[in-house]
Amino acid sequence: MNSRRKFLASASAGLIGTIGGLGSTARSGKGPGPTVIATWNNDAAVSKAWEVIARGGRALDAVEQGVRLVEADPNDQSVGYGGRPDREGRVTLDASIMDEAGNCGAVCFLQDIKHPISVARRVMEETPHVMLAGEGARQFALQEGFKEEPLLTEASREAWEEWKKTESYKPIINIENHDTIGMLALDQQGNVSGACTTSGLAFKMHGRVGDSPIIGAGLFVDNEVGGAVATGMGEAIVKACGSFLVVELMRQGASPEEACREAVMRIVRKQGSYYKDIQAGFLAVNKKGETGSFAIHPGFTFARARGPKAKNHKSKSYL
Repeated sequence: MNSRRKFLASASAGLIGTIGGLGSTARSGKGPGPTVIATWNNDAAVSKAWEVIARGGRALDAVEQGVRLVEADPNDQSVGYGGRPDREGRVTLDASIMDEAGNCGAVCFLQDIKHPISVARRVMEETPHVMLAGEGARQFALQEGFKEEPLLTEASREAWEEWKKTESYKPIINIENHDTIGMLALDQQGNVSGACTTSGLAFKMHGRVGDSPIIGAGLFVDNEVGGAVATGMGEAIVKACGSFLVVELMRQGASPEEACREAVMRIVRKQGSYYKDIQAGFLAVNKKGETGSFAIHPGFTFARARGPKAKNHKSKSYL
């Protein structure tokens, strides 16, 4: 038994060593305090979420309200209403949400419902399950009072028609400088929650699901430590259990930026030379309100608010 304890202790020490061993865990000391962050140029969504935090509201409510703003925006073709369709011309949506108690809910391959994040929250709060998929998720949403409506806008239909001329399936890095929205909030009570929502890879195979609705891949929260979200090529992120990895690295003493960087490097090492053709990035916040990000390629940005006005920031990258 003693030898096993020694082995576990040395293994933990080794993990800390791989991330630099800088500082103590995120739970100690003071920091910036209440914070909202989100992937890409989602300043308006972060400001919306901050309104909830400023009123003393719960982080869970903040992230839901924040990403709903993007889901309803037809001009954002990577999320919700107006999202780019799959190769058959159908808009299918994925989302996940997680609260400070470790409760979580998700939907994937959901059609005809504008706000998958709110359906995911209903899954978390009203069912014994974590995820509902496809027609089952749609039927559940309708039973819960959500409105069925077409999600394919004229702009998205035209983009699909243009794609059909070549049917190229190579992902475009940082397409239009936005992608999945992942959002994290630390509220005035010191609790962390997160949300992630997307229409997925443009012109994907019908039925494809990426990392966004998968707890531990696109989103993970542990209220002892903080939270993380991911964006980019979902398949690579799933293979690395990316967001879970970021949170666990913070638990071992890494800063948010160090943890995000190590998760990206895990993907780089596993992908071989293919990593040059994909983007993957992570965004994290710890319990002190410190934030960090890292991506494979330049161009990844994130929005952050610690007051009424959100600001956009450039992320560091490997390349």
